[in-house]
Amino acid sequence: MEIGEIIAYNLKRIREERNLSLGQLADGAGVSKVVLSQIEKGDSNPTINTIWKITGALQLPYTSLLELPETHAVHMRKADIHELVEDKYHIFSYYPKDQYRNFEMYQIEMEPRCVHPSIGHSTNSSEYIMMMEGQAVIEVNGKKYLLGEDDALFFEASVPHCYKNETDEPVKMVLLIYYD
Repeated sequence: MEIGEIIAYNLKRIREERNLSLGQLADGAGVSKVVLSQIEKGDSNPTINTIWKITGALQLPYTSLLELPETHAVHMRKADIHELVEDKYHIFSYYPKDQYRNFEMYQIEMEPRCVHPSIGHSTNSSEYIMMMEGQAVIEVNGKKYLLGEDDALFFEASVPHCYKNETDEPVKMVLLIYYD
């Protein structure tokens, strides 16, 4: 990646992470919005002084725009996750919600004839379910959806819902709860 592309990527990423408009950053850095826009698009190679002004306004080191951020990878192993069990319902929390992540990701395993009701989650939350193995009925606010292997379902999670394995076979699914 060329240096102009690296600067463009970093500037846009940092500005958006901080919820700054081009105008706000331009005012703070003493650089025009047009110049910032050109830098973010990779249409301009900024001078050293311009980089100093921008990083100064962002209160970051000069090099923060010049280097690609380190890739961050987290390898999760099911064997290392504490299993939560409620009757025949098993839940494995792979990625809990935190300050950097506005979702939770779980693997759900349901034994045969398992029924797991939920009163609903917080407002502005959604569930995304993907069936991996087996077949289950997901009841959302009184309406039933039959999901087979590789099927998926999305719904607003603040309403009452219920997971049902009405078969004699185990069920495995991935559940993602997203918080707006």
